[in-house]
Amino acid sequence: MLKKVEKRLFLFFMVVLAYIFVPAPMLAAEKAFRNSLGMEFVLIPAGTFIMGSPQAEPHRSKSEVQHPVTISSPFYMQTTEVTLKQWWAVMGKRFFGRLKGADDIPVTRVSWHDCMKFIKKLNAQKKGVYRLPTEAEWEYACRAGTSTAYSWGNRIDCNRAMYGNNSLKSGECLEYIKSRGMVIDGAAPVKSYPPNAYGLYDMHGNVWEWCIHWHGDYRARAVADPIGPGSGSRKIRRGGSWFGHGYLCRSANRNVGHPASRYRTTGFRLFWTESGDLIGKEEERYWMQMEEEERQDGP
Repeated sequence: MLKKVEKRLFLFFMVVLAYIFVPAPMLAAEKAFRNSLGMEFVLIPAGTFIMGSPQAEPHRSKSEVQHPVTISSPFYMQTTEVTLKQWWAVMGKRFFGRLKGADDIPVTRVSWHDCMKFIKKLNAQKKGVYRLPTEAEWEYACRAGTSTAYSWGNRIDCNRAMYGNNSLKSGECLEYIKSRGMVIDGAAPVKSYPPNAYGLYDMHGNVWEWCIHWHGDYRARAVADPIGPGSGSRKIRRGGSWFGHGYLCRSANRNVGHPASRYRTTGFRLFWTESGDLIGKEEERYWMQMEEEERQDGP
C-alpha cells in the first residue's frame, strides 16, 4: 500500500515539474498559446488542400495554377500581424524610430530583411523557433478548409476585411471605414474584422504579409510541404492590403516584392515550431550572407 502511495506521489510531482519547467507551447499540441510579448498563436492542423484558383475565378492570374498540396505536420500561426508594440519590444524604438501609430496597428515599412532581423532576435530567446510562413502554409491557413475565393465565400464586402481605404485610387470602403471611426488611408488595428475558421485575423486585407521564400512558378502536380525555388529576385507577399481593391485579397492571389523594399502596405506574421527546421535555417543562412556583403560594401 505504501509503495502505491509513493508511486502516485512520484507521478504527481513529475507532472507538476513538467508544467513548471516546460514552456506552455511545448506541452502536447495545445490549441493556442501566448508568448511573453503577447503574441497569440493558434494550432493549424495538418492536411491536404488545392492551392491556387480555378480558371473561372474572377481576377485570377495565370500563376495561380491549381495543384494538390499536403501540409504534413500541424504548425502554429500568429493570429494577427506583428504589431508596432511587438516590434518595438524586440527591436527597440531606435530601429525605425520614425514608425508611428497605436500599439495595435500592424508594423509596416519593414523589408523582408528587416523581418529576418526581428526573427533572429526573437529566436535568440531560445523559446522555440520563429520564422515567416511558406507560401503554401500561408494559403492553407488563410483558406481554413475552404475552396472559395475568400475564406467566407466568393464575394468580398467592406465589413469582412480592410481594403479599398485609399482616398485617391480605390475608395470603395471609405464610407464604411469612416462610420467605424477608423483611420482613412491606412491600416486598421489588428482584430478589427472577424477571424477565419482557424481563428486568424486579417488574412484578407489590412496589410500585405511577407512569406519566407522566393517567387516561382507552381508545379502542376501534387506536392508536399513546398518551399519554393532556391533563388530569385523577389520574395512572396500575400493577403492584399488597405490600399487596394478587394479582389487583391483573394486567398490564391500572389504578389511579390524586392526583399530590401519597405512598403507602407506590407507587414508580416509569424510561424512557430518547437524546434529548428530546414526552411528557417536555409533562409537565415541567406540573410547572414547578405548582411556580410553589406558590411564589406561599407556605408
